[in-house]
Amino acid sequence: MSLISTTKDLKTLCTRLKKSDFITVDTEFIREKTYWARLCLIQVAGDDEEPYAIDPLAEGIDLSPFWEVMLNKEVLKVFHACRQDLEIFYREMNGKLPTPLFDTQIAAMVCGFGEQVSYEALVNALARKQIDKSSRFTDWAQRPLTSKQLKYALADVTHLRKVFLKLADKIEQTKRTAWIKDEMKALTRRENYVTKPDDAWERVKVPSTKPRVLAVLKSLSAWRERLAQEADVPRGRIMKDEALAEIATHPPTTREALAKMRNISQGFADSDRALEVLEAVKRGMEMSDEDTPKRESRVQMPGGIGPTIDLLRVLLKMKCENTQVAPKLLCTAAELEQIAAYGREADVPAMKGWRFKMFGEEALRLREGQIGIGFVKGQLAIIPVPGEDKPVEKTDKLAAVK
Repeated sequence: MSLISTTKDLKTLCTRLKKSDFITVDTEFIREKTYWARLCLIQVAGDDEEPYAIDPLAEGIDLSPFWEVMLNKEVLKVFHACRQDLEIFYREMNGKLPTPLFDTQIAAMVCGFGEQVSYEALVNALARKQIDKSSRFTDWAQRPLTSKQLKYALADVTHLRKVFLKLADKIEQTKRTAWIKDEMKALTRRENYVTKPDDAWERVKVPSTKPRVLAVLKSLSAWRERLAQEADVPRGRIMKDEALAEIATHPPTTREALAKMRNISQGFADSDRALEVLEAVKRGMEMSDEDTPKRESRVQMPGGIGPTIDLLRVLLKMKCENTQVAPKLLCTAAELEQIAAYGREADVPAMKGWRFKMFGEEALRLREGQIGIGFVKGQLAIIPVPGEDKPVEKTDKLAAVK
């Protein structure tokens, strides 16, 4: 097993990787005690080479050669469930992301393996291998790494090659390459990986939607987020969510009022940080209406819409079983409600791109009474409505609804 711990060896490896049509990539990291994930290991394998582990924690190592490979447009980078990996790379690569990209979890959803299928399940199904997960909860920051740890880590990129090749072949056979490109484009939007302190309030639950409560919550959350980022500690180490919510709901103006709060630790009100909290509260109370956030309450659906939603749900299930696509990828439950309520005006992914061609278009026709669903020879099928000019496409197949 090969562990790369010097810049010289990394350059040699990256020279070879640049010649590959694709490489498989995975990372090991820890973040329990920090705000930013700490990159501890990078696993990589070329399309026909043995796998390697790169040690980012090795003294003096320069990862620039590897980041160049990540940006090389001639080499496809293959990951599984890579959002966390991309979050780390975005920071390590100074605001850039690997390109081009292929995520086998998303590809598996396109190919009928269900929603958010695990890597282990894909390896079992496509590579016919079993993965030893005994090192899953290891401390990847410890050095030296054991041979067992390295074997576990490298298995993630070794089996990923076969998983990728089989999924890519199925996607090509079913002519869904454009679908994957659309999903990868969405996955690699830079805004997905930018952490803005002013948006941190959206993650905190508070039992009120009053503008002034949310304004104080926004101010407090931004204060906490900046401190956590600067100190590189978890948000909860600065202040718990429950304390933020209590302060926002009952904003204190003095140390004494702050000290009486249930979720404030003893002695905190006498600290310098307490003054920062009171200043954040003041900023929230004085926040302009323009900057005050709004938490949209759930929109009340029109009365009697339940049966329409149920009918669209049946259509979705039929389409997904016919085409072997995970329902959640095609249209979520919330999106179904929007289509049922607003039809063509629904601003949801199912009304755009490949999802519209596959499901959205017929969802509208069903909602507008142009087609129906009925039993044909004991199976549910899409059927034309008499008098409608637009015929049902011949590609519609019968599908039994389990």
